Amino acid sequence: MNNIYIPPVVKNLLIINILFFAATYLFKSLHLDDLLAVYYFDSPKFKIWQPISYMFMHGGIAHIFFNMFALYSFGSILESRWGAKKFIIFYFITGLGALFLQWAVQAFEVHQILGTFTAGNKLDLNNLYNASESSPAEIKTLFGIYFGRMLGASGAIFGLLVAFGMLYPNAELLIMFIPVPVKAKYIIPIYILVELSLGVAQIEGDSIAHYAHLGGALIGFILVKIWKDKKDTFYTLYE
Repeated sequence: MNNIYIPPVVKNLLIINILFFAATYLFKSLHLDDLLAVYYFDSPKFKIWQPISYMFMHGGIAHIFFNMFALYSFGSILESRWGAKKFIIFYFITGLGALFLQWAVQAFEVHQILGTFTAGNKLDLNNLYNASESSPAEIKTLFGIYFGRMLGASGAIFGLLVAFGMLYPNAELLIMFIPVPVKAKYIIPIYILVELSLGVAQIEGDSIAHYAHLGGALIGFILVKIWKDKKDTFYTLYE
């Protein structure tokens, strides 16, 4: 039986993510999910390490399973192609890009309500509902921005998906609920468009950071365009 090979960076990322996930449930009294997830940069809950630590936190079994499965599936191929150094740079830059786009959207929403990107002295964040002259809907938006946390490797994973789709466009992927294989160059753009539509729609009760996913995808696209070998084309056959 052939051994499954996992490149070193992907292997270590898998281990770290699983350790963080286990620690969150084993040491609940430490409230690691609150401490290591990331908050809006103007939130009183924001800490300087959160832009990195949030990438290793996950909200449940399904969340971490699908992210780690994608990291193993696509990350292993990309690390083998790029090498460890280039891969880890890509992974963290896309993860940070995901966060910065999410922050940019949140800052825009705060500005629409308060006329500034930060609350400052405009309202008492710890007593938001009593201290603001905004409408109930605007207060709800502000509360969600300032006290809602973001966690997960999904932004970086979206970067990996885009990179894989650009470098291996004709690779056939088996997608859940689709009975036939679909080429990466078709399914990945559709997935991105779905995320964009969900982000714009802002469906009630949807807590997924769709703009963060799009941020990871956008940065991934830019990096691959910069790094891509000149011999590669959109129609390069799966290697």
